[in-house]
Amino acid sequence: MAGRSPEEPADGSSLSDDALRAFLEESEARTTAAPKEPSARARMVTERLRQQDARGETPAAWRSAPDAAARRVRRGKIWSALGVVACVALLAVALKPSLIPGDPFGRGEPEAVTEPLPAETARPTEAPEDVPRQVPTLDRPFAGSPALRWADGEAGILLPDAKPVGKEPKERVAQALELTRKLLIAANLDPKTLRGERPTAALSVLDPKQPELLDRLNDSLRAPNKTDDPLLMFSRFDPDEVRVVGDVVKTRGRITFGKGKNGGVAVHADYTFVYPVVRADGSVEVTRTIVRRVLDVELPDPAHYDVTAGRLLVVRYDEEAGNSACDVYDGFLHPHFPTTPGSSAESTDPAQTGPTVDPYDRRRDIGEDRDENCGSVSRV
Repeated sequence: MAGRSPEEPADGSSLSDDALRAFLEESEARTTAAPKEPSARARMVTERLRQQDARGETPAAWRSAPDAAARRVRRGKIWSALGVVACVALLAVALKPSLIPGDPFGRGEPEAVTEPLPAETARPTEAPEDVPRQVPTLDRPFAGSPALRWADGEAGILLPDAKPVGKEPKERVAQALELTRKLLIAANLDPKTLRGERPTAALSVLDPKQPELLDRLNDSLRAPNKTDDPLLMFSRFDPDEVRVVGDVVKTRGRITFGKGKNGGVAVHADYTFVYPVVRADGSVEVTRTIVRRVLDVELPDPAHYDVTAGRLLVVRYDEEAGNSACDVYDGFLHPHFPTTPGSSAESTDPAQTGPTVDPYDRRRDIGEDRDENCGSVSRV
């Protein structure tokens, strides 16, 4: 077995005992050596930093922008100015909260009472209460109107409970009531009718065996005039002039029934419809036209009379319109707008020689004592 060299360590490491001793002695000498004296420049820099620190000065940060301090000053001035503006704005709102759209503090114009009125069951004994005047808008087309508390559209056309009348059973009475309701809706609430289109749904309820009526209605729709005026039966607006705002027409009235002259069921309807409208040219100015309509119809017994089953005979139809041009017989309602030059729905014009009436007042009769002179309305 080959022997080891005396310089090789016994533990198999690659460093001999003599070499290791020499290495340790040299390291100790380096560790205990005296520190070197700092250079003159180092001493000068150290002294300058010490003096700056004593004066409270801080050296500029590394790569700081030379105008950073100036920007901080300007920013402070800007925020101070904005704070003053904010304080002034808050003070103005506190003094007049209505400056904020929607009046979030609830201190502006009081909200109108919107609780629905109970259904009308008999002729009213007084006119609707006065409502604070407010300008109607696209969002609130019934603001400032008694109709704000009326029912919406078809929901206002309520039918009484059907009961037998004479020899007519309950079912026939119910049929007469339903047909009358259908006629009122189709003639006064159907969007097609309101746009001036042919009121097909309404005409389909009428008995074709009452030819004089259908002939007159068709003539009035084709060539309206003072004698044959479709407005006596239908509510219509010229689509090139105005359009109805939104989907709601306010309604209020009542329906009653009894025994007819022709042995059948007679139905009487008395309703007022309130239409909010704007000009068709894109204007946002809102006004309202109020139409009161009285209708008497009968459902005779087809077993005893030459009539069409399931169709109505019309005995009387009449209307009275508030805020619509007088002496215009083109088959359309023509509302006045407050900004229309030389006209106002609520003012007396020299041409208006008739009485001033409240179109919401449902106490009085219409038609029979009609004043042929053009009057005005007290409110819209």
